[in-house]
Amino acid sequence: MKKTISLIAVWGLLFGQAQVQAQQQPSPQPAESAPSGWRFGSGMRNWLDHYKMHDVEPINLSNSNRLDALVRAGRIYLSLQDAIALALENNLDIELQRYGPRLAETELLRAQGGGFLRGIPTALNNVTTNVATSVSGGGGVGTFQARGGGGAETGQVSAGGFVFSQTGTTIPILDPQFSVGYGFNHRTSINANSFATGVNAQVVRSNSPFLQFQKGLLTGTTFQVDYNSSHVRTNVLRAEINPFWTGNLGISVQQNLLRGFGRAVNNRNIRIARNEITVADLVFKQQVISTVSGVINIYWDLVSYDEDVKVRKQALQLAEKLLSDNKKQVEIGTLAPIEIVRAEAEVARNQQDLTVAETRLLQQETVLKNALSRTGVSNPVLAETRIVATDSIRIPETEQIQPIQDLVNTALATRPDIEQTRISIDSTKIGLEGSKSQLKPALDLLATTRQSGLSGSANVILIPGQPPITLPASPYFIGGFPNMLGQVFRRNFPDYGVSFNLNIPLSNRQARADMANDLLRLRQQEVRQQQQVNQVRVEVQNALIGLQQARAGYQAAVKSRTFAEQTLDAEQKKYQLGASTIFLVIQAQRDLAVAKASEVSALSSYSRAKVGLDQALGLTLDVNSIAIDEARKGQVSRPPSAPPASDK
Repeated sequence: MKKTISLIAVWGLLFGQAQVQAQQQPSPQPAESAPSGWRFGSGMRNWLDHYKMHDVEPINLSNSNRLDALVRAGRIYLSLQDAIALALENNLDIELQRYGPRLAETELLRAQGGGFLRGIPTALNNVTTNVATSVSGGGGVGTFQARGGGGAETGQVSAGGFVFSQTGTTIPILDPQFSVGYGFNHRTSINANSFATGVNAQVVRSNSPFLQFQKGLLTGTTFQVDYNSSHVRTNVLRAEINPFWTGNLGISVQQNLLRGFGRAVNNRNIRIARNEITVADLVFKQQVISTVSGVINIYWDLVSYDEDVKVRKQALQLAEKLLSDNKKQVEIGTLAPIEIVRAEAEVARNQQDLTVAETRLLQQETVLKNALSRTGVSNPVLAETRIVATDSIRIPETEQIQPIQDLVNTALATRPDIEQTRISIDSTKIGLEGSKSQLKPALDLLATTRQSGLSGSANVILIPGQPPITLPASPYFIGGFPNMLGQVFRRNFPDYGVSFNLNIPLSNRQARADMANDLLRLRQQEVRQQQQVNQVRVEVQNALIGLQQARAGYQAAVKSRTFAEQTLDAEQKKYQLGASTIFLVIQAQRDLAVAKASEVSALSSYSRAKVGLDQALGLTLDVNSIAIDEARKGQVSRPPSAPPASDK
């Protein structure tokens, strides 16, 4: 038994070391994407780590230090670049997608072991962009509108779709399998005729350890080595050797010659899993683009809402000044008292507009805080802190517009969703290898060899009152466990054979159906790819037109505001000279408020159109100087912006 246990230990060490070396091969995925405490195949101290659970670190709900650094005197002085940096560090939509590449790594690990693929998520989360779509000031003053959903503009959209279904031939189990066991058996057989054995009841006691090693290869080969031995003791009087060792070592190789043959068939899941890693990186990049675009829109909406508050304050000041002037004229008897009531009504209406604008600004600040923080506004300090936007919307004097075809080519070359579709089609073509192989008949070659050995002690029969009788036995079989092993490895008693097995499905309907199904799905994907290309052209062209419209709308709004200012100034002067009425003055004030609100809305529309064009072209990260590696790590190297000089 000691020798058997020693042999088992040697086999275990050899196969364990082989597994470690196999697992320590370089992995194709980037090293930085492997999370701490979850490193596949590298850094293993010993092969026992393969059988331990490696936990994933708990989620991190702590905000980055950048957020605290931007808080000064109860306010958050926030530039656009700071807002983007905070989103990259704290936004939960981006944090959620950081698990995507890590999930894809587990897919590769599973495929390298010969397992089926489970698939990776490719859905994107849209960030909430603004609050209400419109807030009316009432009484015809005007309506400030910002593009976006009425309420929570959020949800999930497809990232391009990584579709994969497992069909085709079965892939061999690629992980080595090592089995070891031990059996004890006591068997008693009653003999009606004791001539052959010399006893009426034959008793056999055996101790049987066994070892087995099995490995599948990408060529469609299954390799197996097994060893078993037994130490047998019996009461049979006529046995020449008792007790004795028996053992045999077997090697078998099975090779698929038609169905399931070749590396292209059996490594298809590994290649698809590597594509999944690339897709997961692209989905993450697309999520960053989507989130950053949303945060930029939130920021510019906040700037627009703040400007709208200033417009409402100016309108209220004009109404209050008119009320004050009317009261003076009523006191001296040059104006009817009813005009005071008219002016007070105008002041009340402007106060209502200002309240609505201020509360909408507070709501937008809440939306922005939620997008830039891991815990939203649950932190009382963050909830009570006001945001001061330090950047303003600026429209360049001229737009640098490239030819539409160049813009489309840029979008097709840079947009992550286009690349995802291409990879998805490539993965489907890789999967076709399994379906094509399944169409073939199954022709398997099986080669086996087995070596046996027998060794023991000459049987000694003890008869009471008589000297011991040693039965004659061949000297070749006299010995112990080493002698039996020597016979096995010298191949003194070999068995070997070769066999072929051909299995031909006569209708082969399942394989033909799977192949046709896979081809039809591939054609559908190719059609969707063309649809996507066409849609990209439409999106780019519409985004370009939208930008041109937004610029024209802003220019018109500026002229309208200038005209409204001049009209109000003229009406006020005429009113002071008695050539106009208070109704016309109030109407001019309302027109000016509407014109200023329209100018603010036009600025917001332009900023959104610019963000939409960058997103349609896939240039959001380049335009905003975002490094995707920093987004993956959630750490932006750029320091927080300094506050304005007046607020230091």
